[in-house]
Amino acid sequence: MTADLDDRAAIHDLFTRYCCALDAGEVETVVDCFTDDAVLKSPVVDLKGRDDIRAFAARFAAQRAAGVQFRHMVTNIAVTVSADRATAAAYLLVLISQAGSHRTLPPGRYECRLVKRDGRWRFARRTVFHDHDYVLDGIGNR
Repeated sequence: MTADLDDRAAIHDLFTRYCCALDAGEVETVVDCFTDDAVLKSPVVDLKGRDDIRAFAARFAAQRAAGVQFRHMVTNIAVTVSADRATAAAYLLVLISQAGSHRTLPPGRYECRLVKRDGRWRFARRTVFHDHDYVLDGIGNR
C-alpha cells in the first residue's frame, strides 16, 4: 500500500511540476516531465518527442517574456497504477493574464499515460481536451 501511495503522490507532483514549469517559462523542467518518445496532443498542438515538446515549452516561455502570464490549474486527479505504468485523468482550467486583463480558456481535461523509469514518473502520452474550440496565438503548431 505504501508504494502505491508513494507512486500516486509522485504522479500528483508531476502534474504540478509540469503546470508550474510551463507557466514559469522553465523549458527544461517541462521537457523533463516527459519520456524521450512522448506524445502531447491538444486542440492546438500535435507533438512527438522531447524536441517538439521543448519547442512548445519555449513558445510559452516567449509569451511569458512578452508579458503574458498563464496559470494552468489542475484538479480531480484520478490515478490508476500498475507496476511501472499508470493512467491519470484530471480536470484543467487555464487562465491567461496580460496588460491588466485576463481570460479563461474553455474548461478541459488531461488524459495521460505515464511510465516509471529509474524511479521517476514521466508522461508518455498526454492528451488535452477542451469543452469547445479556442484560439491561442503563438503557442500552437497546427
